[in-house]
Amino acid sequence: MNTKYSDLINQTYYFPQEEFTLNKDNLLFHNIDLMKLVEQYGTPLKFTYLPQISNNINKAKNWFRKSMEKNKYEAKYYYCYCTKSSHFEYIMNEAFKNNIHIETSSAFDINIVENLLQNGKINKSTYVICNGFKRDQYIENIARLINNGHKNTIPIIDNYEELDLLQAEIKGKFKIGIRIAAEEEPKFEFYTSRLGIGYKNIVNFYKKQIQDNPKLELKMLHFFINTGINDNAYYWNELVKCIKVYIALKKECPGLDGLNIGGGFPIKNSLTFEYDYQYMIDEIINQIKIACDEAEVDVPNIFTEFGSFTVGESGGAIYQVLYQKQQNDREKWNMIDSSFITTLPDTWAINKRFIMLAVNRWNDTYERVLLGGLTCDSDDYYNSEQNMNAIYLPKYNKEKPLYIGFFNTGAYQETIGGYGGLHHCLIPQPKHILIDRDENGILGTEVFSEQQTSDEVLKILGYNTK
Repeated sequence: MNTKYSDLINQTYYFPQEEFTLNKDNLLFHNIDLMKLVEQYGTPLKFTYLPQISNNINKAKNWFRKSMEKNKYEAKYYYCYCTKSSHFEYIMNEAFKNNIHIETSSAFDINIVENLLQNGKINKSTYVICNGFKRDQYIENIARLINNGHKNTIPIIDNYEELDLLQAEIKGKFKIGIRIAAEEEPKFEFYTSRLGIGYKNIVNFYKKQIQDNPKLELKMLHFFINTGINDNAYYWNELVKCIKVYIALKKECPGLDGLNIGGGFPIKNSLTFEYDYQYMIDEIINQIKIACDEAEVDVPNIFTEFGSFTVGESGGAIYQVLYQKQQNDREKWNMIDSSFITTLPDTWAINKRFIMLAVNRWNDTYERVLLGGLTCDSDDYYNSEQNMNAIYLPKYNKEKPLYIGFFNTGAYQETIGGYGGLHHCLIPQPKHILIDRDENGILGTEVFSEQQTSDEVLKILGYNTK
């Protein structure tokens, strides 16, 4: 009878997979023995596998290159990293090994850009695409960057007032883009994105405020929808409307040569995940080319702003099951040594599901469980896996510690969870390690941050800990 945890996984999914394999009954992630990490660093443990960042960047670049060659698309592709997914220096250092560009969303992002310039991680040819609603400090920082000679900085106009605010601070001529306020999908709570300027208003806005202004050079039209790049009628309909606006604007503004299609590539959130990236890119490029050829305008350079796709699949977290509570005839609670609200806030805030697997004891029998965090909050739990509607793990055994891993958690969790700050019920932030490979493929690890101490937390709260 097939009752082992390994049998369950093999019967439910195609396994092993590219990044997940087994060594006897222990899980390997990109050929990294996770139990060795546990033995060396303990739990709870967060980790970042840096090579996966470069892997995903270069996959996307290759997909776009193939698609442009296939469609005889005579323009360039620029991969931008969306910083809000993760602002950490180790992320930037890895990402900018790959000749990419940067997208910002707030004032302090510009300070990061200046630091990267100062340290040679990026240079004057790097595009800096400035998105977001711009208030005084953000305007001031963008102006400083441009006034100091970074001419490839392109503020994306989000509302009509920003144009005057930027002109008041920036000396001489500068480049700008305009963001389209896309219409949200029908089931959304509102009809139109709060970001950008409406489809019908963009050409008139250009004619009235930009066309005859010697200080302004319109170089980019920006398009992004909240649900991301998906093969459905909603996405293709919005893309077609965007292309029509680009063509109408291009006829009025010959210098316009960039179309930014934003971010939105999904990442693997289940062992059953399927997404044909090459097909989606082929179709996007094909639709843009057909429309531009029919209108007899040059095809635009394509910019993307991938954030989660860049960093998401590099991150993971490992916990130990401390104890099992049998609460009634049906519900067994495996209590982890941390908090989901603290360390994986998206599981609590937006019911997001990550890949979850046992790290060890794959040859043991399994049981159905619920996973609970340490806080005294009824919402601190994780109770279902996509496509299974339940969690199955090796049976709890007090004498045989069980470790579980959550994977592809590298985007947003640290900043939403409040890295280095206060967390619900004062559950400490876990130890975080960085994993890299040298030019010979040899694995190396280093501690980025130790587990938060009580003194660090009390200091934030204003207590004298001397």
